[in-house]
Amino acid sequence: MAEARRRGMEVVVNALTIIEATHRRTDKARLAWLLSGLRISPVGDKEAKAASALLLNTGLHGHKYAIDAAVAEMALRQPLPVAMLTSDLDDMTKLCGGRVRLIEL
Repeated sequence: MAEARRRGMEVVVNALTIIEATHRRTDKARLAWLLSGLRISPVGDKEAKAASALLLNTGLHGHKYAIDAAVAEMALRQPLPVAMLTSDLDDMTKLCGGRVRLIEL
């Protein structure tokens, strides 16, 4: 994130990612500090419908891939160029195609 800021890049996180990344050992103060430097993108009706369309187009099921689809949808509507850090290269490749530069964590 420091590198992105230094380069003048905006760092965006999907609101659902916050839920996905939270567990009992999450350092709440550190998470709050980290999120304070990001733009948090909400998921409303329009975004959910677009994410559902991505699932239909790729043949993936919402029960397993709902958050991935919401994150991919958010990435696809950002101004270009877009890079996404992900631990799930395979699924994000299916959802984003070649329109987002994927960087595996």
